[in-house]
This record gives sequence, structure tokens and C-alpha cells, in this order.
Amino acid sequence: MRAIVQHTFGGPEVLRLEEVDQPVPLPSELLVRVKAIGVNPVEPLIRSGRFKLLGEPPFVLGWDVSGVVEHVVPGTSRFQEGDEVFGMPFFPRGAGAYAEYVAAPNRHFARKPASITHAQAAALPMAGLTAWQALAEVADVGPGERVLVHAGAGGVGHLAIQIAKTRGAHVVATASAAKHDFVRGVGADEVIDYRTVDFAETAKDMDVAFDLIGGEYADRSLATLRPGGLLVTAIDRMDAALAERTRAAGFRFAGISVEPDYVGLEAMAALAEEGRLRPHVGRVLPLADAAAAHELSESGRATGKIVLEP
Repeated sequence: MRAIVQHTFGGPEVLRLEEVDQPVPLPSELLVRVKAIGVNPVEPLIRSGRFKLLGEPPFVLGWDVSGVVEHVVPGTSRFQEGDEVFGMPFFPRGAGAYAEYVAAPNRHFARKPASITHAQAAALPMAGLTAWQALAEVADVGPGERVLVHAGAGGVGHLAIQIAKTRGAHVVATASAAKHDFVRGVGADEVIDYRTVDFAETAKDMDVAFDLIGGEYADRSLATLRPGGLLVTAIDRMDAALAERTRAAGFRFAGISVEPDYVGLEAMAALAEEGRLRPHVGRVLPLADAAAAHELSESGRATGKIVLEP
């Protein structure tokens, strides 16, 4: 099968299309013929060597997949051959999803919603589960609560807005002016241009601030919270000093790291079938153009998600 392999750390040019052995599934696993692959911001960091999550090369990047079950051992799975599925297998261990086939545990997948394409389904798992686990599970956002979402036009952000809205929240999002229409279109009640307006002075009485940028954004977000409010960060989740500052200021702190979760996938699939959750695919590229996908991801100009198709 074809896969994108890198043999050294470096720029996007280290991503090479090669022929590799097709994975062989274990009895409890599915062999999935990949139709689409979501590209996530963590992958360029791993490729470059700035974040050595997978150790030393060679390896195949990628986790988000949507495809068709090619093989399953009868009686060992929730699926049958021919079922359309999507998921984020193995994260943070390697899944090798930049490829034509993936083998992974059946409980790392859910049935693909019929109402969305494979490209949309591949855009959903990592970004969607990050938002779902942060807002629906950790924060348990409820009706009438005020939620601040940073990077509202991004892969996680645009899904976080929609998930918060399905739970009855009032959502304030930050985004550049050029992306305000898009962010309002996915449900944000208020949008702040972070380039011209200080969100820490504008967004007030938030029950939850969801940080997807890191650095000063987390600390500045504290000024937006009501007493007892919650800062959730997917970036500075291991920052003990930030957690201490947050609690000392009278707020709650939660650092999250996404993990495979078929229950969360099924919950999002149900929302997608109801038309209440739509992953936005900003660009679809052939698998062979993985380097171009990484260049676009690192540029910061992407809206929604970037997807590869074998």
C-alpha cells in the first residue's frame, strides 16, 4: 500500500510517498480502507522534531481517518465488512493514518454519519473529541452558561462553538476580522477581533474559557471568568504554575489531552445526523501532497480542517 513516510526530522519536504507493507489486524481490530485523513496541528510539530511524541523516525504520521471496514473477524467486533467508520485510533501512540489502510481496535471507531462526507468525517475525530471532552465532559457546559472559545475559526475552535451551542451556551469567540462571518456562521453569539480588541477587557462573566492557543492567552483569559469559573486548556495542560495561578485567583483549572473515545464519537455522530454539528473542511489534497498540507497547516491561514485523500 502507499503511505507517507518520513525518515528524518525536518521541514515538509521530509514527507515522502512510499510503498509499505499493509498492516495486519489483530483479532479484535479492524482493517480499514482509508477514504480520507484529517491533518492536525500536532503533526507538523512531530514531523519537525519539536515534539517527539513518536520517538525517532522512520514513522508514518496521522490519526484521523474515515473509511470502509475491509476486514474483521466475525463475532469479534461491533462492525461488519463494508461498514463506513471514522475514528482517531491509538493516540498518543502512532496509528500510521497517512496511508491507504489502517488497522486498529474496533472500539476506537464509530459509524460514520451518513449525512456527512468521508472528508468531513475525517476532519472530526481529534478536533471534535478535543472539544467534546473539554466542554461536554470536563466543563459539563449547560444551558445559559457563557463560554469563551479562542481560535474560533480553527479545527477545534469551530467545532467547540457548535458543541457548546448544542448544550445551550452563549458563545463568545476570538478570531481575525476576515473570519468573523465564518465564526458567526457556525454559531458564535459574539466574535472578538483579537488583533484590534483586547478580549480580556471585552469578554466578561464567562463560566468557561477554552484556550486553544497557549502562552499569554491562558493567563489573560482569567480576567474573563466569573468567580469560580473554569479555565480549560488543551495547550498548557501540564503547566503546574498556570494551574496554581488560576486556583489562587479563585478559578478552576483543567488541562486536557485528547484520547480515543468511541462514546464521544457516537455522540458527535448523532449531532451530525441531526444537522447540529458540521465539520468544516477548508482544503482537500491528495495523499501525495502531504507536504503541501503541512505547509498550509503551519501557515496559520487555514479555516477549519485540512484533509488528505488517498
